[in-house]
Amino acid sequence: MLHFQKWKVILVSAIVLAGFIFAAPNLIPASALQGLPNWIPHRQVNLGLDLQGGAHLLYRIDEKELVEDWLGTIRGDVREALRSSRIGYVDLAQNVSARSVSVRIRKPEDVDKAYTELRKLAVPVGNDVFGGFSGNDLEVTKSGDKITLTATEVGLNDRISSAIQASIETIRRRVDAFGTTEPSIQREGRNRILVQVPGVSDVQRLKGLIGETGKLEFKLVDPSANAAEIALSKKVPPGSELLFSDDDPPIPYVLKDRVMVSGENLVDSQPGFDSRTGEPVVHFRFDAAGAKRFGRATQDNVGLPFAIVLDNKVISAPVIREPILGGTGQISGNFSVQEANDLSVLLRSGALPAKLTVIEERTVGASLGADSIDSGKKAAIVGMILVVAFMFAAYGLFGLFANMALLVNVALIFAVLSLIGATLTLPGIAGIVLVIGIAVDANVLINERIREEIRAGKSPIAAVDSGYSRALIAIIDSNVTTLIAVLVLFWLGSGPVRGFAVTLTIGILASMFTAVTVTRMMVAAWLRWRRPKELPL
Repeated sequence: MLHFQKWKVILVSAIVLAGFIFAAPNLIPASALQGLPNWIPHRQVNLGLDLQGGAHLLYRIDEKELVEDWLGTIRGDVREALRSSRIGYVDLAQNVSARSVSVRIRKPEDVDKAYTELRKLAVPVGNDVFGGFSGNDLEVTKSGDKITLTATEVGLNDRISSAIQASIETIRRRVDAFGTTEPSIQREGRNRILVQVPGVSDVQRLKGLIGETGKLEFKLVDPSANAAEIALSKKVPPGSELLFSDDDPPIPYVLKDRVMVSGENLVDSQPGFDSRTGEPVVHFRFDAAGAKRFGRATQDNVGLPFAIVLDNKVISAPVIREPILGGTGQISGNFSVQEANDLSVLLRSGALPAKLTVIEERTVGASLGADSIDSGKKAAIVGMILVVAFMFAAYGLFGLFANMALLVNVALIFAVLSLIGATLTLPGIAGIVLVIGIAVDANVLINERIREEIRAGKSPIAAVDSGYSRALIAIIDSNVTTLIAVLVLFWLGSGPVRGFAVTLTIGILASMFTAVTVTRMMVAAWLRWRRPKELPL
């Protein structure tokens, strides 16, 4: 047990050295760290919301809007399916409260054929290797000449899950463009998304950036309609819609229903400045399909105004002076530099599948976070001093070896947290304080076992060797049982609870390594050097 092969000594020494190297950046201010050479590790442990302040936002996805959009898609699919099969129909309508789309078939002899075609619109849900078949997303029924397609609960849940996942990805892209580090974005319950962004100061801007649906559309302005009169009478011509600008007071526009090009065809958007006026604008670029549609639409409508609509608000309505065939253009609308930058982020990150509503908002100030850090530091320092003092008083030189291993243990924790990009929260600091106590448990077991072997009359070397070998099983058992409890915490917990579990897991694994390997190596080296007649225990 006390003999180490050369390669083991090199490996353990390398791990310990790497731990100190990768933990060292946490002792250096971030501003000073930027000036150091690139070959020096720069990664630091990210501080959580409760330590550096920031925004805590809980969003709920609008299920009604999600259902409306879904039913609108189903309605379009029904129309396309019946037309392609040359089946006449009437009364194609959707019912949001019943989550259904219904249609009547003109000829009785076409009902069965229409029913067969529309049943093809029902898509299996969960039909994969791991999830298994859960049912179809639509239930198709017929009653006389009427066929009804009803969204099932399984289909709705699948739709919500897909929308939540898409929303999380979109929010992540928007928050990353905001310039923050390590945001936490995760699903909460059936239809909620929790967003925690540490270190952000402008919470209102962040909310505006996240909450905007980002649905971009290009539509033609109806030149024959008097927008001011229609805004007063609310009598919108068939095939048109009334929208307003975001100005104060808002300007009314009567637009054609048909979308020339949508934001789905957008591949890039960047803030910039107009070469003629110098005002902030947003430059955009379409994909091949979007460029073709946009070019054809502008070519057919030269001299007519078209509107750029974002979330049912008209940003601007310029006149088409000439065909735009290159698939690129710019959006202008009296933007400030920040507004142009935020709009480009919205468009670049893609539209949200449905509206998000803030149902809980908390802002943690930086001063409160600083107080938490100070309290955590004090707790860790006081705990470490007491543990170090006790170990040295109880076990003398062997206690000193345990204290040196404890220092290695803390360095390894911060090194691993830095390397994996973990976020340290207040419960995480509590986990580190707890690990400081746990880390010396193994050394206490070993030292007490060595004392028993000395009382039994064994020589110093034999007592140490027997103490380490016999205490090893107890050390592994105690740490494995703790690990099981911690892994359950990580599995069932969320947020700060998981942070606590991660920190504690890393600490337990590091303590097993330092107690069983590092201290044993130090003790073995001391025994070979001093050849003591008695152990200083």
